[in-house]
Amino acid sequence: MDRFTGKKVLIVGVGRTGFKLINFFNRLDCEIRVTDIKPIFDLNKAVKKLKKITPNPAMSFGEHKDEDFLEADVVVYSSSVDPELPQLELARQHGKEVYSEFALANLLCKKPVIAVCGSYGRTTVAHMIGFTLKQDGKEVFIGGTSESPFIEYAMLPNRDEVDYVVVEVSAAQMRKLQNFHPKLVVFTNISESYPTKHFKSVGDYIETKLSIIKSLSPDDILVCNFDRLANNAFFKNANCQTYWYSRKSFVQMGVMNEIQGTHFHDRRIHSNIYCHSEFKVKNMRIVGQNNRENLLAAITACKALDISDKAIQACIEKFPGIPHRLEFLMEKNGVSFYNDSKAETMKDMIQSIHSFKTPVILIAGGKDNEELEFEDFAEDVASNSRVIVLVGESKERMNRALAIHNQTFIVGSFEESVLFAYQKSRTGDVILLSPGNEATDFFRDYEERGNYFKKLVYQL
Repeated sequence: MDRFTGKKVLIVGVGRTGFKLINFFNRLDCEIRVTDIKPIFDLNKAVKKLKKITPNPAMSFGEHKDEDFLEADVVVYSSSVDPELPQLELARQHGKEVYSEFALANLLCKKPVIAVCGSYGRTTVAHMIGFTLKQDGKEVFIGGTSESPFIEYAMLPNRDEVDYVVVEVSAAQMRKLQNFHPKLVVFTNISESYPTKHFKSVGDYIETKLSIIKSLSPDDILVCNFDRLANNAFFKNANCQTYWYSRKSFVQMGVMNEIQGTHFHDRRIHSNIYCHSEFKVKNMRIVGQNNRENLLAAITACKALDISDKAIQACIEKFPGIPHRLEFLMEKNGVSFYNDSKAETMKDMIQSIHSFKTPVILIAGGKDNEELEFEDFAEDVASNSRVIVLVGESKERMNRALAIHNQTFIVGSFEESVLFAYQKSRTGDVILLSPGNEATDFFRDYEERGNYFKKLVYQL
Protein backbone atom coordinates (compact mmCIF):
# COMPACT_ATOMS: atom_id res chain seq x y z
CA MET A 1 0.00 0.00 0.00
CA ASP A 2 3.00 2.29 0.39
CA ARG A 3 2.98 2.88 -3.36
CA PHE A 4 -0.14 5.05 -2.93
CA THR A 5 1.08 7.11 0.05
CA GLY A 6 0.87 10.84 -0.58
CA LYS A 7 -0.52 10.47 -4.10
CA LYS A 8 -3.14 12.68 -5.73
CA VAL A 9 -6.24 10.50 -5.89
CA LEU A 10 -9.49 11.06 -7.78
CA ILE A 11 -12.50 9.03 -6.59
CA VAL A 12 -15.28 8.73 -9.17
CA GLY A 13 -18.75 8.22 -7.67
CA VAL A 14 -20.03 9.47 -4.31
CA GLY A 15 -21.82 6.47 -2.84
CA ARG A 16 -21.12 4.05 -0.03
CA THR A 17 -18.12 2.65 -1.87
CA GLY A 18 -16.83 6.15 -2.55
CA PHE A 19 -16.79 6.97 1.16
CA LYS A 20 -14.95 3.73 1.93
CA LEU A 21 -12.33 4.71 -0.65
CA ILE A 22 -11.97 8.16 0.92
CA ASN A 23 -11.39 6.48 4.28
CA PHE A 24 -8.76 4.18 2.75
CA PHE A 25 -6.78 6.90 0.99
CA ASN A 26 -7.02 9.29 3.96
CA ARG A 27 -5.07 6.72 5.95
CA LEU A 28 -2.31 7.04 3.36
CA ASP A 29 -2.20 10.87 3.57
CA CYS A 30 -3.35 11.23 -0.01
CA GLU A 31 -4.62 14.41 -1.63
CA ILE A 32 -8.23 13.44 -2.46
CA ARG A 33 -10.77 14.82 -4.88
CA VAL A 34 -14.20 13.30 -5.50
CA THR A 35 -16.31 13.69 -8.62
CA ASP A 36 -19.86 12.70 -9.46
CA ILE A 37 -21.97 13.27 -12.57
CA LYS A 38 -25.01 14.08 -10.42
CA PRO A 39 -25.67 17.77 -9.69
CA ILE A 40 -24.92 19.00 -6.19
CA PHE A 41 -28.60 19.46 -5.26
CA ASP A 42 -29.11 15.70 -5.76
CA LEU A 43 -26.24 14.97 -3.38
CA ASN A 44 -27.14 17.07 -0.34
CA LYS A 45 -26.69 14.27 2.18
CA ALA A 46 -23.43 13.12 0.62
CA VAL A 47 -22.02 16.67 0.52
CA LYS A 48 -22.87 17.24 4.19
CA LYS A 49 -21.10 14.01 5.02
CA LEU A 50 -18.09 14.96 2.88
CA LYS A 51 -17.75 18.29 4.68
CA LYS A 52 -17.44 16.45 8.01
CA ILE A 53 -14.39 14.54 6.79
CA THR A 54 -10.98 15.81 7.89
CA PRO A 55 -9.18 16.84 5.79
CA ASN A 56 -12.02 17.86 3.44
CA PRO A 57 -11.70 16.27 0.00
CA ALA A 58 -12.00 18.60 -2.99
CA MET A 59 -15.28 18.14 -4.86
CA SER A 60 -16.55 18.35 -8.45
CA PHE A 61 -20.24 17.74 -9.15
CA GLY A 62 -22.56 17.91 -12.13
CA GLU A 63 -19.92 16.91 -14.67
CA HIS A 64 -16.66 15.02 -15.01
CA LYS A 65 -13.89 17.49 -15.79
CA ASP A 66 -10.97 16.30 -17.92
CA GLU A 67 -8.52 18.28 -15.80
CA ASP A 68 -9.56 16.43 -12.62
CA PHE A 69 -8.61 13.11 -14.25
CA LEU A 70 -5.36 14.45 -15.75
CA GLU A 71 -4.15 16.08 -12.53
CA ALA A 72 -4.59 12.88 -10.48
CA ASP A 73 -1.91 10.22 -10.04
CA VAL A 74 -4.50 7.54 -9.26
CA VAL A 75 -8.15 7.32 -10.39
CA VAL A 76 -10.51 4.87 -8.66
CA TYR A 77 -14.16 4.35 -9.60
CA SER A 78 -17.05 2.35 -8.13
CA SER A 79 -18.82 -0.48 -9.97
CA SER A 80 -21.77 1.80 -10.80
CA VAL A 81 -19.49 3.90 -13.02
CA ASP A 82 -19.01 2.95 -16.68
CA PRO A 83 -15.38 1.71 -16.99
CA GLU A 84 -15.35 3.07 -20.55
CA LEU A 85 -16.19 6.59 -19.39
CA PRO A 86 -14.31 8.96 -21.77
CA GLN A 87 -12.49 10.65 -18.90
CA LEU A 88 -11.28 7.26 -17.58
CA GLU A 89 -9.97 6.41 -21.05
CA LEU A 90 -8.27 9.81 -21.17
CA ALA A 91 -6.57 9.11 -17.83
CA ARG A 92 -5.37 5.71 -19.07
CA GLN A 93 -3.96 7.25 -22.25
CA HIS A 94 -1.95 9.71 -20.15
CA GLY A 95 -0.42 6.97 -18.03
CA LYS A 96 -2.51 7.40 -14.91
CA GLU A 97 -3.20 4.43 -12.64
CA VAL A 98 -6.89 3.68 -13.18
CA TYR A 99 -8.69 1.06 -11.09
CA SER A 100 -12.19 0.03 -10.17
CA GLU A 101 -12.61 -0.28 -6.40
CA PHE A 102 -12.74 -4.06 -6.81
CA ALA A 103 -9.59 -4.14 -8.97
CA LEU A 104 -7.68 -1.99 -6.48
CA ALA A 105 -8.67 -4.26 -3.60
CA ASN A 106 -7.68 -7.32 -5.64
CA LEU A 107 -4.26 -5.75 -6.30
CA LEU A 108 -3.73 -5.33 -2.56
CA CYS A 109 -5.05 -8.77 -1.55
CA LYS A 110 -2.46 -11.51 -1.16
CA LYS A 111 -4.73 -14.09 0.46
CA PRO A 112 -6.70 -16.97 -1.15
CA VAL A 113 -9.91 -15.58 -2.64
CA ILE A 114 -13.26 -17.39 -2.78
CA ALA A 115 -15.43 -15.67 -5.40
CA VAL A 116 -19.21 -16.13 -5.29
CA CYS A 117 -20.85 -15.40 -8.65
CA GLY A 118 -24.34 -15.70 -10.07
CA SER A 119 -27.40 -13.60 -10.74
CA TYR A 120 -28.85 -14.09 -7.26
CA GLY A 121 -28.01 -15.83 -3.99
CA ARG A 122 -24.47 -14.43 -3.86
CA THR A 123 -24.76 -12.65 -0.51
CA THR A 124 -26.26 -15.62 1.33
CA VAL A 125 -23.77 -18.13 -0.11
CA ALA A 126 -20.81 -15.87 0.68
CA HIS A 127 -21.88 -15.44 4.29
CA MET A 128 -22.66 -19.14 4.70
CA ILE A 129 -19.16 -20.02 3.49
CA GLY A 130 -17.61 -17.40 5.76
CA PHE A 131 -19.69 -18.60 8.73
CA THR A 132 -18.57 -22.20 8.19
CA LEU A 133 -14.90 -21.27 7.81
CA LYS A 134 -15.09 -19.35 11.09
CA GLN A 135 -16.67 -22.41 12.77
CA ASP A 136 -13.54 -24.27 11.65
CA GLY A 137 -11.27 -21.71 13.31
CA LYS A 138 -10.34 -19.72 10.21
CA GLU A 139 -9.92 -15.95 10.03
CA VAL A 140 -12.18 -14.70 7.25
CA PHE A 141 -13.05 -11.45 5.48
CA ILE A 142 -16.46 -11.34 3.74
CA GLY A 143 -17.30 -8.51 1.35
CA GLY A 144 -17.71 -7.38 -2.23
CA THR A 145 -20.94 -5.39 -1.82
CA SER A 146 -21.64 -1.68 -1.46
CA GLU A 147 -22.34 -2.31 2.25
CA SER A 148 -18.97 -4.02 2.69
CA PRO A 149 -16.77 -3.38 -0.36
CA PHE A 150 -13.67 -5.45 -1.07
CA ILE A 151 -11.40 -2.48 -0.22
CA GLU A 152 -12.36 -2.90 3.45
CA TYR A 153 -10.04 -5.91 3.52
CA ALA A 154 -7.06 -3.61 2.95
CA MET A 155 -8.09 -1.58 6.03
CA LEU A 156 -8.25 -4.53 8.42
CA PRO A 157 -5.70 -4.24 11.23
CA ASN A 158 -5.34 -8.05 11.21
CA ARG A 159 -5.37 -8.56 7.42
CA ASP A 160 -2.09 -10.52 7.58
CA GLU A 161 -3.80 -13.08 9.82
CA VAL A 162 -6.74 -13.65 7.43
CA ASP A 163 -6.89 -17.19 6.00
CA TYR A 164 -9.56 -16.64 3.32
CA VAL A 165 -11.17 -13.68 1.59
CA VAL A 166 -14.75 -14.39 0.49
CA VAL A 167 -16.12 -11.87 -2.01
CA GLU A 168 -19.29 -11.51 -4.01
CA VAL A 169 -18.56 -10.74 -7.65
CA SER A 170 -21.22 -9.18 -9.85
CA ALA A 171 -21.04 -8.89 -13.61
CA ALA A 172 -20.65 -5.12 -13.22
CA GLN A 173 -17.53 -5.65 -11.11
CA MET A 174 -16.11 -7.99 -13.77
CA ARG A 175 -16.01 -5.29 -16.44
CA LYS A 176 -12.38 -4.53 -17.41
CA LEU A 177 -11.21 -6.58 -14.41
CA GLN A 178 -7.78 -8.07 -15.04
CA ASN A 179 -5.47 -10.38 -13.09
CA PHE A 180 -8.27 -11.68 -10.88
CA HIS A 181 -7.46 -15.29 -10.03
CA PRO A 182 -9.58 -16.72 -7.19
CA LYS A 183 -8.76 -20.09 -5.63
CA LEU A 184 -12.41 -21.14 -5.71
CA VAL A 185 -15.39 -19.87 -7.70
CA VAL A 186 -19.03 -20.60 -6.84
CA PHE A 187 -21.60 -20.14 -9.61
CA THR A 188 -25.18 -20.19 -8.37
CA ASN A 189 -27.07 -19.45 -11.60
CA ILE A 190 -27.21 -17.18 -14.64
CA SER A 191 -30.28 -15.10 -15.35
CA GLU A 192 -31.04 -13.74 -18.80
CA SER A 193 -32.33 -10.51 -17.27
CA TYR A 194 -29.45 -8.07 -16.97
CA PRO A 195 -28.73 -4.45 -15.96
CA THR A 196 -29.12 -2.53 -19.22
CA LYS A 197 -27.24 0.38 -17.66
CA HIS A 198 -24.03 -1.66 -17.70
CA PHE A 199 -24.40 -4.06 -20.65
CA LYS A 200 -25.33 -3.73 -24.31
CA SER A 201 -27.00 -7.14 -24.61
CA VAL A 202 -27.67 -10.37 -22.75
CA GLY A 203 -24.75 -11.90 -24.65
CA ASP A 204 -22.41 -9.18 -23.41
CA TYR A 205 -23.69 -9.73 -19.87
CA ILE A 206 -23.27 -13.53 -19.91
CA GLU A 207 -19.85 -13.35 -21.56
CA THR A 208 -18.67 -10.95 -18.85
CA LYS A 209 -20.00 -13.17 -16.06
CA LEU A 210 -18.34 -16.27 -17.49
CA SER A 211 -14.98 -14.58 -18.04
CA ILE A 212 -13.94 -15.40 -14.46
CA ILE A 213 -13.88 -19.13 -15.29
CA LYS A 214 -11.24 -18.57 -17.97
CA SER A 215 -8.77 -17.58 -15.25
CA LEU A 216 -9.07 -20.93 -13.44
CA SER A 217 -6.30 -23.54 -13.62
CA PRO A 218 -6.33 -27.30 -12.86
CA ASP A 219 -5.35 -26.46 -9.27
CA ASP A 220 -8.40 -24.23 -8.80
CA ILE A 221 -11.97 -25.16 -7.90
CA LEU A 222 -15.32 -24.43 -9.53
CA VAL A 223 -18.61 -25.11 -7.70
CA CYS A 224 -21.74 -25.12 -9.89
CA ASN A 225 -25.48 -25.50 -9.55
CA PHE A 226 -26.30 -28.80 -11.28
CA ASP A 227 -30.03 -28.06 -11.51
CA ARG A 228 -29.46 -24.84 -13.46
CA LEU A 229 -26.06 -25.11 -15.15
CA ALA A 230 -25.40 -28.80 -15.92
CA ASN A 231 -26.38 -28.36 -19.58
CA ASN A 232 -23.95 -25.48 -20.10
CA ALA A 233 -20.85 -26.77 -21.88
CA PHE A 234 -18.81 -23.85 -20.58
CA PHE A 235 -19.07 -25.21 -17.04
CA LYS A 236 -18.75 -28.88 -17.99
CA ASN A 237 -15.51 -28.22 -19.88
CA ALA A 238 -13.90 -25.81 -17.42
CA ASN A 239 -10.16 -26.30 -16.97
CA CYS A 240 -10.30 -26.89 -13.22
CA GLN A 241 -11.65 -29.18 -10.52
CA THR A 242 -15.44 -28.97 -10.85
CA TYR A 243 -17.95 -29.94 -8.17
CA TRP A 244 -21.74 -29.80 -8.46
CA TYR A 245 -24.63 -29.36 -6.06
CA SER A 246 -28.33 -30.17 -6.44
CA ARG A 247 -31.58 -30.03 -4.49
CA LYS A 248 -32.41 -33.33 -6.19
CA SER A 249 -30.84 -36.72 -5.57
CA PHE A 250 -27.82 -37.67 -7.70
CA VAL A 251 -28.84 -41.29 -7.06
CA GLN A 252 -32.34 -40.85 -8.47
CA MET A 253 -31.03 -38.84 -11.42
CA GLY A 254 -28.55 -41.62 -12.22
CA VAL A 255 -25.45 -39.41 -12.16
CA MET A 256 -23.97 -40.54 -8.84
CA ASN A 257 -20.99 -42.26 -10.48
CA GLU A 258 -20.34 -39.47 -12.97
CA ILE A 259 -19.91 -36.36 -10.84
CA GLN A 260 -18.61 -35.22 -7.49
CA GLY A 261 -20.52 -32.86 -5.29
CA THR A 262 -23.36 -32.40 -2.84
CA HIS A 263 -27.02 -33.38 -3.12
CA PHE A 264 -30.18 -33.93 -1.10
CA HIS A 265 -31.06 -37.60 -0.75
CA ASP A 266 -33.16 -39.59 1.71
CA ARG A 267 -33.89 -36.55 3.94
CA ARG A 268 -30.22 -35.73 4.39
CA ILE A 269 -27.52 -33.77 2.61
CA HIS A 270 -24.83 -36.03 1.14
CA SER A 271 -21.43 -35.06 -0.23
CA ASN A 272 -18.90 -37.30 -1.96
CA ILE A 273 -16.00 -34.83 -2.18
CA TYR A 274 -12.79 -36.43 -0.84
CA CYS A 275 -14.89 -38.76 1.36
CA HIS A 276 -18.57 -39.44 1.86
CA SER A 277 -20.30 -37.16 4.39
CA GLU A 278 -23.88 -36.98 5.57
CA PHE A 279 -25.45 -33.96 7.24
CA LYS A 280 -28.67 -33.87 9.24
CA VAL A 281 -31.17 -31.16 8.29
CA LYS A 282 -33.82 -31.65 10.97
CA ASN A 283 -32.57 -28.64 12.97
CA MET A 284 -31.83 -26.42 9.98
CA ARG A 285 -32.39 -22.82 11.04
CA ILE A 286 -32.77 -21.14 7.66
CA VAL A 287 -36.04 -21.37 5.75
CA GLY A 288 -37.06 -21.16 2.10
CA GLN A 289 -36.21 -23.15 -1.02
CA ASN A 290 -33.69 -20.59 -2.26
CA ASN A 291 -31.87 -20.60 1.07
CA ARG A 292 -31.68 -24.39 1.07
CA GLU A 293 -30.16 -24.25 -2.41
CA ASN A 294 -27.69 -21.62 -1.19
CA LEU A 295 -26.77 -23.90 1.71
CA LEU A 296 -25.91 -26.73 -0.71
CA ALA A 297 -23.61 -24.37 -2.60
CA ALA A 298 -21.84 -23.34 0.60
CA ILE A 299 -21.45 -26.94 1.79
CA THR A 300 -19.96 -27.96 -1.56
CA ALA A 301 -17.45 -25.12 -1.43
CA CYS A 302 -16.45 -25.93 2.13
CA LYS A 303 -16.09 -29.65 1.41
CA ALA A 304 -13.88 -28.76 -1.56
CA LEU A 305 -11.72 -26.70 0.82
CA ASP A 306 -11.55 -29.72 3.17
CA ILE A 307 -13.37 -27.96 6.00
CA SER A 308 -14.48 -30.27 8.82
CA ASP A 309 -17.89 -31.92 8.79
CA LYS A 310 -18.42 -30.61 12.32
CA ALA A 311 -18.12 -27.01 11.13
CA ILE A 312 -20.48 -27.67 8.21
CA GLN A 313 -23.09 -29.25 10.51
CA ALA A 314 -22.76 -26.20 12.78
CA CYS A 315 -23.56 -23.93 9.83
CA ILE A 316 -26.68 -25.96 9.03
CA GLU A 317 -27.96 -25.65 12.58
CA LYS A 318 -26.75 -22.18 13.57
CA PHE A 319 -26.48 -19.93 10.50
CA PRO A 320 -29.19 -17.29 11.15
CA GLY A 321 -29.48 -15.91 7.63
CA ILE A 322 -28.52 -12.55 6.16
CA PRO A 323 -29.65 -9.45 8.07
CA HIS A 324 -33.13 -8.35 6.97
CA ARG A 325 -33.58 -11.32 4.56
CA LEU A 326 -35.58 -14.01 6.36
CA GLU A 327 -33.18 -13.54 9.25
CA PHE A 328 -33.91 -15.70 12.27
CA LEU A 329 -33.83 -13.61 15.44
CA MET A 330 -34.87 -15.80 18.36
CA GLU A 331 -37.45 -18.14 19.83
CA LYS A 332 -39.46 -16.99 22.85
CA ASN A 333 -42.01 -19.22 24.55
CA GLY A 334 -42.16 -21.43 21.46
CA VAL A 335 -42.66 -18.47 19.07
CA SER A 336 -40.01 -17.84 16.38
CA PHE A 337 -39.25 -14.36 15.08
CA TYR A 338 -37.95 -13.63 11.56
CA ASN A 339 -36.79 -10.29 10.16
CA ASP A 340 -37.49 -9.92 6.44
CA SER A 341 -37.43 -6.12 6.27
CA LYS A 342 -35.78 -6.15 2.84
CA ALA A 343 -38.97 -7.63 1.31
CA GLU A 344 -40.23 -4.27 0.00
CA THR A 345 -42.43 -5.62 -2.78
CA MET A 346 -45.51 -7.82 -2.61
CA LYS A 347 -43.78 -10.46 -4.75
CA ASP A 348 -40.92 -10.63 -2.23
CA MET A 349 -43.42 -10.90 0.61
CA ILE A 350 -45.27 -13.78 -1.08
CA GLN A 351 -42.03 -15.65 -1.66
CA SER A 352 -41.10 -15.20 2.00
CA ILE A 353 -44.38 -16.40 3.52
CA HIS A 354 -44.22 -19.46 1.23
CA SER A 355 -40.91 -20.35 2.92
CA PHE A 356 -42.75 -21.53 6.03
CA LYS A 357 -44.63 -24.82 6.31
CA THR A 358 -47.53 -23.32 8.27
CA PRO A 359 -49.34 -19.95 8.08
CA VAL A 360 -47.46 -17.12 9.78
CA ILE A 361 -48.34 -14.09 11.86
CA LEU A 362 -47.45 -11.43 9.33
CA ILE A 363 -46.44 -7.84 10.09
CA ALA A 364 -46.77 -5.80 6.89
CA GLY A 365 -47.14 -2.25 5.60
CA GLY A 366 -45.01 0.81 5.00
CA LYS A 367 -44.86 3.79 2.69
CA ASP A 368 -48.01 4.12 0.61
CA ASN A 369 -47.32 4.02 -3.11
CA GLU A 370 -50.62 4.38 -4.95
CA GLU A 371 -49.16 2.65 -8.01
CA LEU A 372 -48.93 -0.59 -6.02
CA GLU A 373 -51.96 -2.85 -6.31
CA PHE A 374 -52.51 -5.21 -3.39
CA GLU A 375 -55.65 -6.98 -4.63
CA ASP A 376 -53.78 -9.42 -6.91
CA PHE A 377 -51.84 -10.76 -3.91
CA ALA A 378 -54.65 -10.79 -1.35
CA GLU A 379 -55.67 -14.44 -1.68
CA ASP A 380 -52.08 -15.68 -1.47
CA VAL A 381 -51.33 -13.54 1.58
CA ALA A 382 -54.56 -14.55 3.30
CA SER A 383 -54.13 -18.29 2.74
CA ASN A 384 -50.57 -18.28 4.11
CA SER A 385 -51.10 -16.01 7.13
CA ARG A 386 -52.93 -16.94 10.33
CA VAL A 387 -52.92 -13.36 11.59
CA ILE A 388 -52.09 -10.16 9.68
CA VAL A 389 -50.96 -7.01 11.48
CA LEU A 390 -50.85 -3.87 9.32
CA VAL A 391 -48.93 -0.69 10.12
CA GLY A 392 -47.72 2.41 8.30
CA GLU A 393 -49.08 4.65 5.56
CA SER A 394 -50.29 1.78 3.38
CA LYS A 395 -52.24 -0.03 6.12
CA GLU A 396 -55.70 1.25 5.12
CA ARG A 397 -55.40 0.26 1.46
CA MET A 398 -53.89 -3.09 2.39
CA ASN A 399 -56.70 -3.68 4.86
CA ARG A 400 -59.33 -3.11 2.17
CA ALA A 401 -57.51 -5.49 -0.18
CA LEU A 402 -57.24 -8.15 2.55
CA ALA A 403 -60.90 -7.94 3.61
CA ILE A 404 -61.24 -11.67 2.85
CA HIS A 405 -59.06 -12.43 5.91
CA ASN A 406 -60.97 -12.30 9.19
CA GLN A 407 -57.84 -11.99 11.33
CA THR A 408 -56.49 -8.73 9.89
CA PHE A 409 -55.73 -5.91 12.34
CA ILE A 410 -54.60 -2.30 11.99
CA VAL A 411 -52.30 -0.78 14.62
CA GLY A 412 -51.14 2.78 15.14
CA SER A 413 -47.38 2.35 15.57
CA PHE A 414 -44.55 0.03 14.66
CA GLU A 415 -43.95 -0.70 18.34
CA GLU A 416 -47.57 -1.72 18.75
CA SER A 417 -47.39 -4.06 15.74
CA VAL A 418 -44.69 -6.20 17.36
CA LEU A 419 -46.40 -6.33 20.75
CA PHE A 420 -49.82 -7.08 19.21
CA ALA A 421 -48.40 -9.86 17.02
CA TYR A 422 -46.78 -11.47 20.06
CA GLN A 423 -50.04 -11.24 22.04
CA LYS A 424 -51.84 -13.06 19.21
CA SER A 425 -49.21 -15.82 19.01
CA ARG A 426 -49.21 -19.30 20.44
CA THR A 427 -46.60 -22.05 20.74
CA GLY A 428 -45.26 -23.08 17.35
CA ASP A 429 -46.11 -19.79 15.61
CA VAL A 430 -43.78 -17.76 13.42
CA ILE A 431 -43.93 -13.97 13.61
CA LEU A 432 -42.62 -12.58 10.34
CA LEU A 433 -41.85 -8.98 9.49
CA SER A 434 -42.21 -8.96 5.70
CA PRO A 435 -43.58 -5.51 4.85
CA GLY A 436 -44.22 -5.68 1.09
CA ASN A 437 -43.74 -1.89 1.07
CA GLU A 438 -40.85 0.55 1.33
CA ALA A 439 -39.76 1.69 4.78
CA THR A 440 -39.60 5.43 4.19
CA ASP A 441 -42.87 6.28 5.92
CA PHE A 442 -41.28 5.99 9.38
CA PHE A 443 -37.69 4.94 8.66
CA ARG A 444 -34.68 5.97 6.60
CA ASP A 445 -34.52 2.59 4.82
CA TYR A 446 -35.24 -1.11 5.24
CA GLU A 447 -32.10 -1.58 7.36
CA GLU A 448 -33.21 0.95 9.96
CA ARG A 449 -36.67 -0.68 10.04
CA GLY A 450 -35.17 -4.16 10.41
CA ASN A 451 -32.78 -3.08 13.15
CA TYR A 452 -35.62 -1.43 15.08
CA PHE A 453 -37.70 -4.59 14.71
CA LYS A 454 -34.83 -6.59 16.19
CA LYS A 455 -34.58 -4.19 19.12
CA LEU A 456 -38.30 -4.49 19.85
CA VAL A 457 -38.22 -8.29 19.61
CA TYR A 458 -35.26 -8.61 21.97
CA GLN A 459 -37.05 -6.35 24.46
CA LEU A 460 -40.15 -8.57 24.65
